[in-house]
Amino acid sequence: MQYMALIYGDPSVEPAYGTPEFETMMQGYAAFSEMLKAANAYVSGEGLQGVETATSVRVRGGKVETMDGPFAETKEQLGGYYILDVPDLDTALRYAAMIPSATYGTVEVRPVMDYS
Repeated sequence: MQYMALIYGDPSVEPAYGTPEFETMMQGYAAFSEMLKAANAYVSGEGLQGVETATSVRVRGGKVETMDGPFAETKEQLGGYYILDVPDLDTALRYAAMIPSATYGTVEVRPVMDYS
């Protein structure tokens, strides 16, 4: 079964880009990704650029509306994701707890829909 681990963090709390703490965090991500690959649990994963680069799209009354930034207004922002291929939710949650950002942010785990 596939699960998506959505990684949320508060930029005011997480390590700043270019600092030794940021480099340590990124080394943790690289090690985590390699561990997932070795366990054949890795499907994909990427970081996302900051919310200041986001554009939200919606259709209302047949018209397309676009807005700069994310739709939701929260302190924590979606910063990246992993898609895991694991036997069950407990395994997905165990891996999610190993994601470096889980120590200062939130990792939301959701099953991926299978439309086949």
